[in-house]
Amino acid sequence: MPGFEVFGEEERREIEEVLATGVLFRYEFGPQRNGIYKVRQFEERFAAYCGAAHAQAVTSGTAALKVALAALGVGPGDEVITQGFTFVATWEAIFDAGAEPVFTEIDETLNMDPADLEKKITPRTRAIIPVHMMGAPARIEEIRAIAERHGIPVIEDTAQAAGASLHGKKLGTFGACGTFSFDPVKTMTTGEGGMVVTDSEELARNMSEYHDHGHDHVPNPGGRGGEGRRFIGFNYRMMELQGAIGLAQLAKLDSVILAGQRRNKAVMKEIVSALPGVTFRTVLDEAGDNAGFLAFFLPDANAAARVAERLAGEGAPAIRFGENTWHFYPKWEHLHAGASLARSGWPFVRGEGKRRVKYDPAALPRSAAVMDRLLVYPVPVRMDDEFTGRLRQAVAKAAQG
Repeated sequence: MPGFEVFGEEERREIEEVLATGVLFRYEFGPQRNGIYKVRQFEERFAAYCGAAHAQAVTSGTAALKVALAALGVGPGDEVITQGFTFVATWEAIFDAGAEPVFTEIDETLNMDPADLEKKITPRTRAIIPVHMMGAPARIEEIRAIAERHGIPVIEDTAQAAGASLHGKKLGTFGACGTFSFDPVKTMTTGEGGMVVTDSEELARNMSEYHDHGHDHVPNPGGRGGEGRRFIGFNYRMMELQGAIGLAQLAKLDSVILAGQRRNKAVMKEIVSALPGVTFRTVLDEAGDNAGFLAFFLPDANAAARVAERLAGEGAPAIRFGENTWHFYPKWEHLHAGASLARSGWPFVRGEGKRRVKYDPAALPRSAAVMDRLLVYPVPVRMDDEFTGRLRQAVAKAAQG
């Protein structure tokens, strides 16, 4: 699953080129750089890989969401719709923009249910964030069609789906912009880091300026600090060492990382197929799946619990995302409690002390019915015979009941 499995000489060479210049900052220091601009080069190559016109590198996938929301003008008084199965960063970024997250059900794609999306749209909806969870596409064509009918921009959270596609088009390029994460356990990694892609020149300019304290990035004789500023911004800059690693990882994405995951997922799926009553996640385009995860269902919650216990006992534990506190709506106790460090209670409480927004843990029953039956295995890029044999033995024991 993570790109660190294939760290090697390619990453080392790219990093050494940066260290030889002594310049870690992505801007300025022209005479010392010897023409080396790793972050800029990474942006250009990642945009080309995705088939997007522009890419903006940032410090994390969370920052990518925040930068995208800011570029679109999302703020206080707005609602942003996302799904109840995602990493907490998706809705944290919405809150941090000043807006309110609204959560939809998921279906057996494990992504946003378009039918529920339509029900959740209100006059205050300013953006929709479907999440391509675990490397496979959401029903993004249907979601985009709904969004277009209502005149609402789509931000694709593609944090877990680098390299994935739907019908030949890269995920992250269907909406107004797409966000990616390159954290330590993502498909490709820069340690920490993220990217936003877009075809909009206006959004690209907004993102470029916002992520660097509002600097307009227009060349000027005074050098850095001589620029004008159209608006306030923040610091989400990626540094050159991250850009260097990103270049090496991107070069391996298709031929090494995705190829390995797809090959190993096929083997793991064949093994897991021996479980009685097992069915598999709906994947809209098998050829476009980045194959970072194998997700499968048992007939009911009790069967899933029994199988999970048996697999764990045999040394091959599967993830039960229905019990996971990072990714599933009912388990976000801080969200439901309205817990905040702010003395005012923001973002859950308005300035006058009134509760601004409250979330019911039982609000997504159809998602719970899906998640209760779900088990997941991360798929390694490199898989040895010992792992395969252990998984096969564990599944055989679990299949016996």
